[in-house]
Amino acid sequence: MNISIIIPLKDEAESLPELTSWIKKVMETNAYTYEVILVDDGSTDQSWEVILSIHQVDDRFKGIKFKRNYGKSAALNVAFKEAKGDVVITMDADLQDSPDEIPSLYRKVMHENFDLVSGWKKKRFDNVLTKNIPSKFFNAVTRKMSGIHLNDFNCGLKAYKNEVIKNIDVYGEMHRYIPVLAKWAGYGKIGEKEVEHRPRKYGSSKFGWERFINGFLDLTTIMFIGKFGKKPMQFFGLLGTASFMIGFLISLYLIISKLINLEFTITNRPSFYIALTIMMIGTQLFLAGFIAELVSRNASDRNNYNIDSTKGI
Repeated sequence: MNISIIIPLKDEAESLPELTSWIKKVMETNAYTYEVILVDDGSTDQSWEVILSIHQVDDRFKGIKFKRNYGKSAALNVAFKEAKGDVVITMDADLQDSPDEIPSLYRKVMHENFDLVSGWKKKRFDNVLTKNIPSKFFNAVTRKMSGIHLNDFNCGLKAYKNEVIKNIDVYGEMHRYIPVLAKWAGYGKIGEKEVEHRPRKYGSSKFGWERFINGFLDLTTIMFIGKFGKKPMQFFGLLGTASFMIGFLISLYLIISKLINLEFTITNRPSFYIALTIMMIGTQLFLAGFIAELVSRNASDRNNYNIDSTKGI
């Protein structure tokens, strides 16, 4: 199968017939073998009924229904496990992503050998204050922290090699950082393509301001896990040791001062309590690293690495 198209959605009953018809036209024009996986993320309208009717007409359009709203990351993660195409393309269901972009994204993955190609909505039709400006700030911070030079991390229109999506787990708000997850999994050839952004035709956006707060928290999680996930002692142990040594040196200074001047009162000094606090924090950090290391060493996937191998006879 050439292409798997994954479309997470919530309350998009109005747009689905037009979107699926458009996708079908593009795929048949280019003679691709394909499947379309529509993930209903707890819709309260008639989205699931529309998906069922589309599937009855053409079984290449498949549906997955969540009993309640779990979020876009969960929808993508479930669909990634089911996708069979050589290239997996994700897109939104609101008709703001154009299916006409699919052939060029497919070619960049298959012919230019990119692991992942992210869309860039250079010209946007969103609200400037609530979406465009926060999005630019969000992308700038993500570029700085991840070292991946993409202009639009949050674009829903992306293309992947199948093996990429099989080697990453997406949860929380991590769908915004799939390029970062792919990089940490060893897929470093990440490209970008300018894509068309269309005005919303039906309904309204399902995302609010909280997505940026949750997104930054998840970015911090990804960066930490990617660097210290299999070696937590190197982070907590270093901080704990440094903190303990600072407190110990302050305490040593106070003890020496007392020995030199017997009238010197240690317990009346704020530095005495600061030193004790810093040493306690250092001890706790070191123990946290020790416990995390024990947990990591007993984790079932500790020695699971994404590798390529060639075996001869």
